Amino acid sequence: MKGNKWYYGWLAFLSFFILLGLGAYFQQFNHGLIETAMRDQVSWGLYISNFTFLVGVAAAAVYLVVPAYVYNFKPIKEIVLFGELMAATAIIMCLMFIMVDLGRPERVWHILPIIGAMHFPASLLAWDVVVLNGYLAINVIITFYALYRKAHGKDYNMQIIKPLIIISIPWAISIHTVTAFLYNGLPSRPFWNAAVLAPRFIASALCSGPALMIIIFQIVRKVSRVDIENKAIFKIGELIAYAMGINLFLFIAEFFKEFYSGSIHLAPMEYLYFGLHGHNSMVPWMWTALFFNVTAFLLFLLPKTREHFFTLNLACVLVIIGVYIEKGMGLVVPGFVPGTLGEIYDYTPTMLEKTVTIGIWAAGAMIYTFFLKFAMPIHTGLLRFVSKENSQ
Repeated sequence: MKGNKWYYGWLAFLSFFILLGLGAYFQQFNHGLIETAMRDQVSWGLYISNFTFLVGVAAAAVYLVVPAYVYNFKPIKEIVLFGELMAATAIIMCLMFIMVDLGRPERVWHILPIIGAMHFPASLLAWDVVVLNGYLAINVIITFYALYRKAHGKDYNMQIIKPLIIISIPWAISIHTVTAFLYNGLPSRPFWNAAVLAPRFIASALCSGPALMIIIFQIVRKVSRVDIENKAIFKIGELIAYAMGINLFLFIAEFFKEFYSGSIHLAPMEYLYFGLHGHNSMVPWMWTALFFNVTAFLLFLLPKTREHFFTLNLACVLVIIGVYIEKGMGLVVPGFVPGTLGEIYDYTPTMLEKTVTIGIWAAGAMIYTFFLKFAMPIHTGLLRFVSKENSQ
């Protein structure tokens, strides 16, 4: 895990924010969730917003797995391991966000298998525990088996990992589907109780996750000897364009249904885009997200802009921010508007919540940095393990 001054500087930078996040979390743990801006009216906030976004990032690894293993597309096959490591990192971050959102995290063992009572399969929360931890295990097993074989100078045996690869494809879809069902199965929250929610979750996941991968792959290529072809990056950009088209179409369908029907359930959508009874804190954020998503879609759609790194990276940044707003706070908060008693509570995260969130993102960046630091020398052939028999 040795490196140059930039590597140690990067770790020091991340460590600073991790320590800040830990300090903020200890304050929250000691005093309770009253330290956050969450209340009875809005009981989910910034933590669950980030959880929802990161589940999508984890699911996006399927965009590399399918062309790499199913269609044997060599440029992407060379980098699929880095995508799977990113998926594993995203799941670990998801679990962190769930833990900090719990008022009594020491009781989490109640929902764990064997030692607790999961109430599986009746409980959707139990399904979420199964699919998230199962997907984490699948990605870790595949990547570390492949790296183990490469470290010994051997190709990995597809017959061994092929069943896991086949399982990982529907499993990637399932983690976001089950997460959508956690919202979807609440009939008293009409904004979430829509059949289009799960498809939109998956479509948006296949936009923001691969966009984040494109940026990370360019950084990896710049700071290491890993050969990542432009062809692979441009192909991922093309796949994002298809997913963005579907995501925007589903948004238009949902927007039309809500506003054309003009039913009583219009209130959450009206709150988001036009404000409701003077409460308009989310309005500028949602129109910004929509503008970013449409602009990014056009940049990804046109080959000329998709295959130029400045406009490609601009599109990636726009879609990451756009989906983060839309599927984060733009999804969670309006589900509680108006409240069960007709109240409208303008939720704004406290500095403590923001600090804990930044700390978890810094922890995720450090975990992925360590994953890459371990995987890149093996992937490029700089690191090989020699057995005693071969060394004699």
